[in-house]
Amino acid sequence: MQKESKSWLLLFLLACIWGSSFILMKRGMYTMDHEVIFSDTQVASIRMLFAAFVLLPFSIKTFKKIKTRKEVLLLFVVGFFGNFCPAYLFTYAETAISSGYAGMLNSCTPIFTVLIGFFAYQIRLTLVQIVGVIIGTVGLVLLMFAGGLGENSGSLIHVMAIVLATLMYAVSMTTIKHHLQQFRAIEITSFSLLLVLLPAIAFYFYDNTNEVFINNPHAWEGFSYIAILGIIGTAFAVLIFNKIITLRDPLFASSVTYFIPIVAIFIGLGFNEHINLAQIASMFIVLVGVFFANYWPKWREQQKNKSFKLGKQAE
Repeated sequence: MQKESKSWLLLFLLACIWGSSFILMKRGMYTMDHEVIFSDTQVASIRMLFAAFVLLPFSIKTFKKIKTRKEVLLLFVVGFFGNFCPAYLFTYAETAISSGYAGMLNSCTPIFTVLIGFFAYQIRLTLVQIVGVIIGTVGLVLLMFAGGLGENSGSLIHVMAIVLATLMYAVSMTTIKHHLQQFRAIEITSFSLLLVLLPAIAFYFYDNTNEVFINNPHAWEGFSYIAILGIIGTAFAVLIFNKIITLRDPLFASSVTYFIPIVAIFIGLGFNEHINLAQIASMFIVLVGVFFANYWPKWREQQKNKSFKLGKQAE
């Protein structure tokens, strides 16, 4: 299979995996009849345990590459803000909002990434990027309040939980970009998950998760969804993401951002979740802002480089 076709196939697969993670959280907590299985914190804890243990062989190997306490601290920041806290915030939010709406709100991550780069790392923004941030911010505000127009939209605190999670994702991503380039993505992911393994275990036993397996007849059904979420949605997805980067480039791989909420919407509709037009319109405004704030400057630079290379070849 040619690299072009293979990279698109993998990108579509990754979007499906990450886009379906929102409904997997929901199905880990509730049956189709909306009977409670696991609590939101129990789902998050089990997910963290699965992901950490699956990637344990990689995290053990990464020990050899870590040289300073600062690197350990930075990897903990990635694990805490990029995996641990968002796992609990998303499941909490999905106790009251639909999985499709959660997927829409997740599209705000790139906007926060640009803002953190500007304020924390003094990265200069072009006029196009500033316009993109403004558009994305307007879309985010509209998206936050569009939830109140329909069913399964929760309260503002549930929406803000996901907004906070996307901000934490942005903190994690900028930490990786500016401080951890000496590590491969699989090393960062595996070791950062190892560093938050102990608190995940503590939450697992604090919530008496084992009692669910004894008392709830739907426990193993919910557990299977969470297992898929932890193994496929975290561990396997990272490997796919890395493969896409090797086949093409980070710019192409980051375009998965645009497909994740669309996948989440269609899956949510397939499970009879209510999603209103105001939410969809607001999400597309956010994605337009994301395009101009993130993708457009890089795409223009890429096109200029291609033109330059073609010019050199013609000479």
